[in-house]
Amino acid sequence: MWRARAAGGRTVCRNLINGTHGARGRSPLQKLHLVSQSIHHSHYPWSRFQRLPLWTSVQQFSTLNHLPLRSTKLLVKYGFQPHRNFWLARAASRLLRLRYIILGSAVGGGYTAKKTFDQWKDLVPDLSEYKWIVPDFVWELDQYVDFEKLTKALPDSEDLVKLLPDFDKIGESLSSLKGLFTPGYNLVSEVIGASDLLLLLGSPGDTAFRATDPGFENEKQYKKGLLGELILLQQQIQQHEEEARRATDHYGPGSSQQKRKVSDKEKVDQLQEELLRTQLKYQRMLERLEKENKELRKIVLQKDDKGIHQRKLKKSLIDMYSEVLDILSDYDASYNTQDHLPRVVVVGDQSAGKTSVLEMIAQARIFPRGSGEMMTRSPVKVTLSEGPHHVAVFKDSSREFDLTKEEDLAALRNEIEIRMKKSVREGCTVSSETISLSVKGPGLQRMVLVDLPGVISTVTSGMAPDTKEAIFSMSKAYMQNPNAIILCIQDGSVDAERSIVTDLVSQMDPQGKRTIFVLTKVDLAEKNVASPSRIQQIIEGKLFPMKALGYFAVVTGKGNSCESIESIREYEEEFFQNSKLLKKCMLKAHQVTTRNLSLAVSDRFWRMVRESVEQQADAFKATRFNLETEWKNNYPRLRELDRDELFEKAKNEILDEVISLSQVTPKHWEEILQKTLWERVSTHVIENIYLPAAQTMNSGTFNTTVDIKLKQWTDKQLPTKAVEVAWATLQEEFSRFMTEEKGKEHDDIFDKLKQAVKEESIKRHKWNEKAEDSLRVIQHNALEDRSISDKQQWDAAIQFMEETLQSRLKDTESVIEDMVGPDWKKRWLFWVRRTKEQAIRSETKNELEKMIKCNEEHPAYLASDEVTTVRKNLEARGVAVDPCLIKDTWHQVYRRHFLKKALGHCNLCRRGFYYYQRHFVDSELECNDVVLFWRIQRMLAITANTLRQQLTNTEVRRLEKNVKEVLEDFAEDCEKKVKLLTGKRVQLAEDLKKVREIQEKLEVFIEALHQEEK
Repeated sequence: MWRARAAGGRTVCRNLINGTHGARGRSPLQKLHLVSQSIHHSHYPWSRFQRLPLWTSVQQFSTLNHLPLRSTKLLVKYGFQPHRNFWLARAASRLLRLRYIILGSAVGGGYTAKKTFDQWKDLVPDLSEYKWIVPDFVWELDQYVDFEKLTKALPDSEDLVKLLPDFDKIGESLSSLKGLFTPGYNLVSEVIGASDLLLLLGSPGDTAFRATDPGFENEKQYKKGLLGELILLQQQIQQHEEEARRATDHYGPGSSQQKRKVSDKEKVDQLQEELLRTQLKYQRMLERLEKENKELRKIVLQKDDKGIHQRKLKKSLIDMYSEVLDILSDYDASYNTQDHLPRVVVVGDQSAGKTSVLEMIAQARIFPRGSGEMMTRSPVKVTLSEGPHHVAVFKDSSREFDLTKEEDLAALRNEIEIRMKKSVREGCTVSSETISLSVKGPGLQRMVLVDLPGVISTVTSGMAPDTKEAIFSMSKAYMQNPNAIILCIQDGSVDAERSIVTDLVSQMDPQGKRTIFVLTKVDLAEKNVASPSRIQQIIEGKLFPMKALGYFAVVTGKGNSCESIESIREYEEEFFQNSKLLKKCMLKAHQVTTRNLSLAVSDRFWRMVRESVEQQADAFKATRFNLETEWKNNYPRLRELDRDELFEKAKNEILDEVISLSQVTPKHWEEILQKTLWERVSTHVIENIYLPAAQTMNSGTFNTTVDIKLKQWTDKQLPTKAVEVAWATLQEEFSRFMTEEKGKEHDDIFDKLKQAVKEESIKRHKWNEKAEDSLRVIQHNALEDRSISDKQQWDAAIQFMEETLQSRLKDTESVIEDMVGPDWKKRWLFWVRRTKEQAIRSETKNELEKMIKCNEEHPAYLASDEVTTVRKNLEARGVAVDPCLIKDTWHQVYRRHFLKKALGHCNLCRRGFYYYQRHFVDSELECNDVVLFWRIQRMLAITANTLRQQLTNTEVRRLEKNVKEVLEDFAEDCEKKVKLLTGKRVQLAEDLKKVREIQEKLEVFIEALHQEEK
């Protein structure tokens, strides 16, 4: 049984090897091995290739050929296996090894491929470090831009075909009009010129901007998208034109005579209308695409503006260029330097629409408006650039005006008007001071424009007499720049003969190589002008002698100042779509609308910049070398400090000097204050207090008089005098520190500035009002004290009294000497003589001295009889004298007598301190005058100490604060700095700084410009 089954298995295996299945049956092995079935299945994809013999496949991938093959007569029928056969299972298991061989081959091949790939990968350089080259928003663009929606929004080919005109019909019409109307070819060229987006500046003879200039470096063939369809339309029209020309040549004049029977006029009108409709349809498509592109760019710019990627944004080219122009404007406002950098200069007659054209280009109503009056009173430099938000910023301010909000627009217009009024000096109407404004927004063309005051023909009331000449000279100064682009604005609603600006532009640019002419208010001109051909003559440059690169016609609204930019643009497009000027080919499509004007001006601006900026950089480089050489020759040991740096240096010196003022010692303050205060009040003390009290008869009356006089003096005059003395002392010390030379380090260039700072600080400083009240109480308490505590204070009071009396005596003797003239010694030694009046006074003095010798206790005043006696005695000696002269002489003589007597009494009181302690009891010596001077001296010391405390604790700090405020005000006042810091050295450093800054910024700009071109 087992042998039979083994023999059957061997038979089956032998049949498999020999390629036969025996008895027309199929081997059960085919049921077990499904891979084999798939290999030989007739529907498997590999079955189309030539099948290898089974023997070959088994020999390659199986080990069945190693089985012992024996002959057997056992036949196995299909599907019949009544008993399990052990050898059959072994054979099947060996056959199943085929899958493992295949699996191992796959694993080994995969491993080899992986190893090869790893080796290749190691050879590739690591580009992860250069990932920053691609902006981050490119990887995330699909998150913000719906490309599927964008593709669906574009018209498909079937819609474009529907929009295309019937070219067969156009070709037939063109062939029929071949011999009659040459304008047919001009109409075809109109379609070509209107659909071209690259608006370039053509020659003056073309009277328009040509977009198909073969010499332009940026000429491209757009083959994709809607632009490709437009250019394909041009090519098809050219092909139809060629076919029409060939058909005309083929049929000859006979056939053309037959086609002339058709209404030629109707065909021409029909052709014009169809071309115009096609042009308008594609224009709308382009506007829709531009709007979508604008939104996409706004999203990208907003994403970039929010700082999603961490790289720092660089300044745009137009911002870098605008900074250079701002520096040039500050460097030389009178245009004496060779400033030949390009800018767009907007000139025109007053109320010609200059401001409206600029607002349409800037896409915002940013300028103040008036009804017929002059609103632009100074040049306004507007820098246009692209940005995520529509905002405006002044050069010297950080505030952003949101141009999408009406309240910000009103505030911006008000700010511009205020700046214009501030820039105009008294007695003038216009100013040459430039107001710099930057406007950013999506879709704005990059350029720099300068809006100038409108040219006037007559000076009206309220204007300065030189207003007309000032505007002319200002306009010429800007237009004489050989690289400036002149945007000449002409009002189309008035007669062309009334224009003034065209003659001015013709003088500055006779060849018209940098002039662009703009005709405004074309809608009013079309209504009012009887002959529309006059407008055509203006646009073609045949009416004015002025030449220009190109001519444009625009509409800037209906005359309502409340209109928005969007409504004005819609009105402009609607007008030109229905205008007869376009339908009758008087105007060309690329010569109309402010959008085309903006594109053309921007293109010409950047072309001029690229052509001239390197030459200007070289010129400033040469100027810088000359200035540096001049500085080295004149000031070899000094640094190149400009006006701002010099001001900072002077500021530091002044602040150091103010700090030095706070470091003055208290002893020095008190000595100066006490000395100065006594010099101010000594005359009052001697004349009004001491002398009247000394005329009394007893000590009680003396003390009473002194107390009353001192009380009155303290209540009314003394505190005020003390504060004045303190303030004067502070000024003197401050001036001493400010004007004190520092030796070799002293720089006299700061003297004017220091003097101005000192004067302004002192002018602003005010002493504390409460200081007098507190000082009055202190002084009153000090003067009420009469108790001298020790001998040292007594001796100090006597010394003070003696010094005061000696000083007064010396002054009195000097006055008497001037009254009576030189004595006999001086007359003999110096050969001088007395005058007649001096001789009379000398005789009077001698007579009065005799009277005093007779009565040394004589009172201070002469009695009437004594005056008469003296006069008669003098008359007896032949000297006629006036009673007033006697009294005047007596005052000085008695004063000298009294002071000598007081000095003698002062010497006697040196030993009187003992009697003072006993209140002068049982003593004939009375020293009440010493006590008075001690009270005065003590009051002076206490007042000086109080004032010193106020100075060091309060007033010096307040003065220091005032000085800092004055310096800050001067730092912001450029005119003040120019006035106070002057000289050749300062001006040379200023020129060198500006030229160096301009040249360096130009080099950076040129480098960025070259990188953008790449």
